[in-house]
Amino acid sequence: MNKKVVRLRRARKTRAKIAELKAVRLTVFRSNSHIYAQVIDGCGSRVLAAASTVEADVRSQVANGGNKAAAQVVGKLIAERAKAAGIESVAFDRAGFQYHGRVKALAEAAREGGLKF
Repeated sequence: MNKKVVRLRRARKTRAKIAELKAVRLTVFRSNSHIYAQVIDGCGSRVLAAASTVEADVRSQVANGGNKAAAQVVGKLIAERAKAAGIESVAFDRAGFQYHGRVKALAEAAREGGLKF
């Protein structure tokens, strides 16, 4: 198995539990050059809010989209957009990525922005 398959197997258990609870989830995906965050509704069919380092306003704030500073900017932005959509608490879906580095920076910035998870 390659790294991607192993990561997705790790993510499957968390996503199954979140789906069982019918909770709104904050899911994170990171690539080498960018980081993406989405708030997805309880049934998993609609994206309620999204933010990433690909967006023009975020790219103007950060020079590199693949570092902790960029993850913090995306975390604060997703928290603002989620609160604007009326969402206060979410379940954090790290998509099988380890909770450190950029994923942790995004989560902590979202908590500072007012999301509860």
